[in-house]
Amino acid sequence: MSSPAAISPVYHFPVQIYYEDTDFSGVVYHPNFLKYFERAREHVIGAERLNQLWQQLGLGFAVYRSDMLCHDGVEFAEIVDVQTQFYFESKYRTVWQQSIWRPNSQKAAVTATIEMVCMNKARQLVPMPMALMAQLQHNFTSA
Repeated sequence: MSSPAAISPVYHFPVQIYYEDTDFSGVVYHPNFLKYFERAREHVIGAERLNQLWQQLGLGFAVYRSDMLCHDGVEFAEIVDVQTQFYFESKYRTVWQQSIWRPNSQKAAVTATIEMVCMNKARQLVPMPMALMAQLQHNFTSA
């Protein structure tokens, strides 16, 4: 993977940890971190925009590769900050650098690098629409 020419600003997305997210000891069950990361990415792009891409152009995004490290437990009743940055790896792929921060923590509890590719309804790799790339690129300069 190449280093980014330009990376987005940091986006913050708060997530309430519910009891259903945890194991018997009150610590978040690790697959749930992937859900929190997914929600944060959706928030950056926008649910309406994602729906429009699918309904009008038949385009969506799929995880191509993910690498997640759990450094610290996250517990029931906490409100964590999911921090997200991304960059364009190519016209087909974005790379998302995400982390989950517990309240008043000095280090991230969970870190991940997630690569997403743009695909059509036939599950074929396709370039991201220029309008979407421009919209997301605009975020780099307007923050």
